[in-house]
Amino acid sequence: MSVASRRCLQLVAYLAFTFIAVSPALRAQFAGVAQPLSAFTIPQADLLQPQEVRQILAAKGDEKPLILHVGSRVMFAQSHIPGSEYVGPGSQAEGLQQLQDRVKSLPKKKFIVLYCGCCPWNHCPNVGAAFAKLQQLGFTNVKVLYLANNFGTDWAAKGYPVEPGR
Repeated sequence: MSVASRRCLQLVAYLAFTFIAVSPALRAQFAGVAQPLSAFTIPQADLLQPQEVRQILAAKGDEKPLILHVGSRVMFAQSHIPGSEYVGPGSQAEGLQQLQDRVKSLPKKKFIVLYCGCCPWNHCPNVGAAFAKLQQLGFTNVKVLYLANNFGTDWAAKGYPVEPGR
């Protein structure tokens, strides 16, 4: 993929996330859902900055973490971190069940990175509940990608790697 094509994809992802974050369909996904655990319940020591995750992805030799998207399917389909997997919104019982099903055969020390990026961190309904679920299941090496604004602004627009939906 050429540099121009990659930048175009990143720009499209940035714009899509900016508009999707305020879309009625996305808001409807969370309508009537009990308030999940806040993103603020995640200890600072368990947060990764975008540049740290980018470095982890670029590292050679070491075992890569399992990167799980715990937000909206629409956003994941638009653009996501290369190699990440979609497991469903952490704010919904179905998403937490899919998360549990995905990790059930993994060792409890497996390096797992969660991310959402649907909206500003202080409004994210997904990462807190997903993080708590993995802790409840006994996982000890779970980190969360800290996206202050959203995936488009804090990841795609900064030129970090993205891939289109699947």
